[in-house]
Amino acid sequence: MSEFDIIPPEAIQAGDATDAYFDRTTETLSHAGRNPHVVAEVTADQFPTGEFELLAGLKDAAHLLEGLPIDADALPEGTLFDGGPVLRIEGNYLDFARYETALLGFLSHASAVATHALRARRAAPASRVLSFGTRHVHPSIGAMVERSALVGGLDGVSNVAAGELIDREAGGTMPHALLICFGRGNQEAAWRAFDEAVAPDVPRVTLCDTYSDEVDEVLRAVETLGENLDSVRLDTTGSRRGDFRHIVREVQWELDARGHGDVDVFVSGGLTPESLRHLRDVADGFGVGGYVSNADPIDFALDIVAVEGDPAAKRGKLSGTKQVYRTEPGGHHVALADRDADGEPLLEPLLRDGELVREFDIDEAADRAVADAEHVGFPRD
Repeated sequence: MSEFDIIPPEAIQAGDATDAYFDRTTETLSHAGRNPHVVAEVTADQFPTGEFELLAGLKDAAHLLEGLPIDADALPEGTLFDGGPVLRIEGNYLDFARYETALLGFLSHASAVATHALRARRAAPASRVLSFGTRHVHPSIGAMVERSALVGGLDGVSNVAAGELIDREAGGTMPHALLICFGRGNQEAAWRAFDEAVAPDVPRVTLCDTYSDEVDEVLRAVETLGENLDSVRLDTTGSRRGDFRHIVREVQWELDARGHGDVDVFVSGGLTPESLRHLRDVADGFGVGGYVSNADPIDFALDIVAVEGDPAAKRGKLSGTKQVYRTEPGGHHVALADRDADGEPLLEPLLRDGELVREFDIDEAADRAVADAEHVGFPRD
């Protein structure tokens, strides 16, 4: 049996998922007998830019560094940041040098996914919004995508294996493939078979746009499943949507006219925050895919900012150990850690001499993200 091209977890934990120049740096410093005590910070921007992003991936980052003889401080997962460090490491450089590549990878992609998830959440705050995007990414990172989407405030996930790993039950409806396997004109047979086959606690959500007009298929689904029908899903191909808002309103109207106003209308397919805002008052829920899962990674970098207690940094970077603060009303401030500053300090202990001193809870991170978004006015469109 062929093996997948996936770096195994034990190689990541050993520091082998690194860039070659870190191995050569380790060899060179060891040869020269140099292993300075340093402070290193992970940042995306040196100063606030007015563009907030959401921190995620911290659980994996912490477990990567756990056991190393270092101290680390970090923002709480689910915190919005705008400039300055999100993570700070203090220790002898050779004790963590080879972990930089994996560390940045854990934070960069997860934070991007969580940021886009929060944008989607904020675009439809009263609606149920699910993560449907793991089909767009390598399956080895499916759990990271789903977890980060939840940190960003989404309500559920669709990937079965990922759900098991992060202790969330995966949900979903039915694909067009199911309807097509029953053949044109046999949608009722497909819906009926689904109702008979799946567990009673699975919501009955019928896909209603495979062959016919959306309103027509919705009314046929109601006639077929009756009171068993919980929701209908519209996933109409973009080339056939026309005025999609009008279509959704028409579906809602016809359901209500026939005494089925309690049947929810769920929409998916190429959704963005803009389309969510356009549809949020006419649809009851959404499945968001590529907009969340395909988010461009945040360009984090790790830089040494102090050596043996003295400020030190490459040009273009700010030297010295720093703290970041949430200021009123909803601002973000970067200052040297040993100076007085206004606001709430955000960097908190993460590791002490390699021991993890913080717990990670998805729901707490999501609550923090939603509250922080309200506080800072995210997104600032």
